[in-house]
Amino acid sequence: MAFVVAPRTLAAAWSGGGFADEGELGDALGEAFAGYWASGAGDFTPGLQGVVDYWFRYHVAKAVIAVSLLTVLVALGVLLWKAFLRAGGRRGVLGAGGVVVTMCALLSLVLVMANVQGAVAPFASLLPMLTGGAAEGELADTLDEIRQRLAESLGAGGRTTPALEVMIGDFGRYHVAMAVIAGVVAVVFSGMSVVLWKRFAGKESGRARWVLGSFGVLSVVLSLALIVVAVANTSTAADPGPALLAFFDGGW
Repeated sequence: MAFVVAPRTLAAAWSGGGFADEGELGDALGEAFAGYWASGAGDFTPGLQGVVDYWFRYHVAKAVIAVSLLTVLVALGVLLWKAFLRAGGRRGVLGAGGVVVTMCALLSLVLVMANVQGAVAPFASLLPMLTGGAAEGELADTLDEIRQRLAESLGAGGRTTPALEVMIGDFGRYHVAMAVIAGVVAVVFSGMSVVLWKRFAGKESGRARWVLGSFGVLSVVLSLALIVVAVANTSTAADPGPALLAFFDGGW
């Protein structure tokens, strides 16, 4: 709860205004988005710009909090695993604590990645709020028209409107951001894996060898998973139009 409330408060204080909850934000977004589409322009209307700016600040605040949490958890994890290697009778408790802290650190890393992505492309990260429930009235009509225009634009000789070009561009940027983020983190984990396996090879037996081997396997698995994420997002970023249409059709 604090991870949701604190960023909301910080984003509101930073921008001079905010939203009481996600429902209020969703309502403001729906109204502003419908107005933006009706304007026919590429530049955001003042109402939509305000929502996008707020969402950018919200993600920045969450990313800062997540980075701080990750730093604390990594430091705590290192202390616990070192204590596990030295401990006598409390090995079980320290090992369990180390596993829990490690899993929490990985979760914090995911939060860092997701919120950096959201800060890079805040408009695209808002789009799920438009399709997450049953749209009504003007917003429903707007989404139907967007689907139709997107489908037409993907056909031979199809044209896009300025607003649609902005959506497609930001959707592509959203996936480029995750491709880069996942690629960088994959490189970090790959480097960690090399170091861990070298140290593993230098240990003959004991708990240190078990810990190094376990983290070595984990680093390899995470590296491979992140490479898959990077490749998938790169593919989408290269041709974001079909993926955006699938998103609005509920298939993404």
